Amino acid sequence: MIEEIASRRSIRKYRQNEVPVEMIHRILQAGRLAPSGKNKQPWIFLVYREQVKKEFLLKMEEGIQREESGHSILPDSGYGLPDARNTLRVMREAPVLIVVVNPYGKSPFEELTVDERVTEIVDSLSIGAAIQNMLLEAERLGIGTLWVANTCFAYPELTEFINKPGQLIGAVALGYADEAPRQRPRKALEDLVEYRN
Repeated sequence: MIEEIASRRSIRKYRQNEVPVEMIHRILQAGRLAPSGKNKQPWIFLVYREQVKKEFLLKMEEGIQREESGHSILPDSGYGLPDARNTLRVMREAPVLIVVVNPYGKSPFEELTVDERVTEIVDSLSIGAAIQNMLLEAERLGIGTLWVANTCFAYPELTEFINKPGQLIGAVALGYADEAPRQRPRKALEDLVEYRN
């Protein structure tokens, strides 16, 4: 597994070959098997391909356009809009999109109690483990991925399109890579770890 951890890259260019359903299923199984706080398994995976994926991404484009037009729900995050546009291009190019929803979560635009905030943190940690499992299984199968958080810019448009209760977490783009990016720099272990004996 350390080999997949070391070799995994964020892929932003995809070939148009279809990803076999059996491979998608194996990737989803890896996500399903992730650990979660209180074994809550706070995830639903929505697989978008072909025309429905195009419709989903039209909604994402609408949200980005709304943000750019000054009707922003994330006014302090406008610096991220060019990256969101590029992410939209990547998502259109990738043959498969897995959208991740926390069915127990609330919109980030709702007020939360302290208890609800702690629950959200635990759910987010659990979902991160599920997504990482999917990324690593995809890498093992020779499938490129991009972990997408830029769905936040189109949160209302996308949640209306999804039409499921819960919190939209993000997405994973999948497909056969058409690039081989170098590894990005990582901090040295000694700069990150403190042993406290």
